[in-house]
Parts: sequence; C-alpha cells; structure tokens
Amino acid sequence: MKVLINDTPHELAATARLPDALAAIEAKPPFAVAINKEFVPRSQYAERALQADDRIEVIRPVTGG
Repeated sequence: MKVLINDTPHELAATARLPDALAAIEAKPPFAVAINKEFVPRSQYAERALQADDRIEVIRPVTGG
C-alpha cells in the first residue's frame, strides 16, 4: 500500500503497522508521530495499523534559541 511519510511517498506491505513506517525512514528518537493529523501516543505505536493513503508525520523536536 502507498502512504506518505513526511510528504514523501512510500510503499509498505498491506499489513503494515506504524513501526514499519518508522523503520522505512530509519527514524531515531526523539520524535512524535501524527497520522492524518491525529497524534499517536507512543504506547500505541505497535498496535496502530496503517491504511492506504495515510499521511504520517514524524516530528522531531526543535532545539536552540
């Protein structure tokens, strides 16, 4: 299935879950995730199934001043 991760198209297995998407972009903590503009708590990452055309945003904290 096709999904967008940070506005970049990715092809994932039809049974993909959020950790599969994070692995596809080699995401390194710390980060937060939203799917279709809905925040996903870290405790729900493993169980969160993905759907075709989901928009996944991996947001890293901004540091500095």
